[in-house]
Amino acid sequence: MPEVYTDPADPETPVGQRIQFFRTRRGMSRVVLGGLVGKSARWVKAVETGQLQQPKLPVLLSLAEALHIKDLGQLTGDQSVPVVTFQGPGHPALPAVRDAVNRVASSMTGPPASREHMKARIDFAWRARHSSPDHRTVVGALLPDLIRDARYAVRMYEGNDRRHALSLLAQVYNLAQFFIAYQPAADLLWRVAERSVMAAEESEDPRALGGAVWLLAQAHRDAGDFDAAEAVTRDGLDLLRPHVAEADTDLRAMWGALHFEAAYTSARAGDAGTAWGWWDKADVIARTLPASHYDPMTSFSQVIMGAHAVTIAVETRQAGESKRQARRSANSAIPSQPRKGRHLIEIARAYHLGNDKPALLGTLRNAYVTAPETIRYNGYARHMILELTESPEPLRTGARTLAEQVGMVS
Repeated sequence: MPEVYTDPADPETPVGQRIQFFRTRRGMSRVVLGGLVGKSARWVKAVETGQLQQPKLPVLLSLAEALHIKDLGQLTGDQSVPVVTFQGPGHPALPAVRDAVNRVASSMTGPPASREHMKARIDFAWRARHSSPDHRTVVGALLPDLIRDARYAVRMYEGNDRRHALSLLAQVYNLAQFFIAYQPAADLLWRVAERSVMAAEESEDPRALGGAVWLLAQAHRDAGDFDAAEAVTRDGLDLLRPHVAEADTDLRAMWGALHFEAAYTSARAGDAGTAWGWWDKADVIARTLPASHYDPMTSFSQVIMGAHAVTIAVETRQAGESKRQARRSANSAIPSQPRKGRHLIEIARAYHLGNDKPALLGTLRNAYVTAPETIRYNGYARHMILELTESPEPLRTGARTLAEQVGMVS
């Protein structure tokens, strides 16, 4: 039976046909769209053809985000409902960061900052990010000058000094990706990710290249292109493999982070067996690191593996296993405010899978207290909060209060 492509201008057009219209207009397959919203291609087809009833609001919001629809009314045929109400907003510092990335040349003169000085500033920025609950505000204030000075250093230095400057520039771009992530700036995220890879390749620094690849794989995965994410991760592992035998702690941590990245992508693709296999390999690597080691960019460490296990179980829809892993890792001493907040959101997702709404709301509240700017920009958290606002009392009142704190309603 031929597929029907319907213009959604008619308010009587069913939601399923609207979803199909926007999906095909973007050239997106059902497999990709399903992956982006945690569903199967078969589910997408059933919704589009009317075999399943209209998805609930949280799922509609996921579909709108995946299809880059700014007004939910385009999917529902109802009155205007801006998706930005439920997405993370753009941070006030985003325009300044975008301008710094987009500038072609700098009017700076004089000698560039020394390599030692630039590295100290980058290290400070990572420490500030991990120690602050409002990490985007802190990093957003530092990034424009860091980007400008790192690019100027690359332009001014030569030989080995230039390669070192390129490695530092790649690290600055990596930091920028953490600031840009989950904001309405997909174009900027991709630009920064690609520049990081190019700078890292020129630097000939294995760890810088590993970090750039690690983040590029995430960008592909979050866009629903699991094949590209897997290919990029394999490339990263191949590039680092010759250096592993003599690797220092930092490079071994990057090696482990790429193994978990492979696990995460497999989990998002629905391949639980492969995901847990990669997690096991990553865990073995983590155990070779000093117990106190915590990678400032990837968070790879012994302490993070419990949090990673929760994510794998949640992404593979293993409700019982996700709650078990959540209980095991609930009190993990993660030495980072935003990463601890992210872990609490993953624990909340485990409770969501198990339909434990009181535990879900309590965990989301803890996530907000721990790192407000993490939950404010996290789509999973915002969708769960929205769903809770439709619960019976007293959950409804608590959820609405949290929604106001997160900035979902004014």
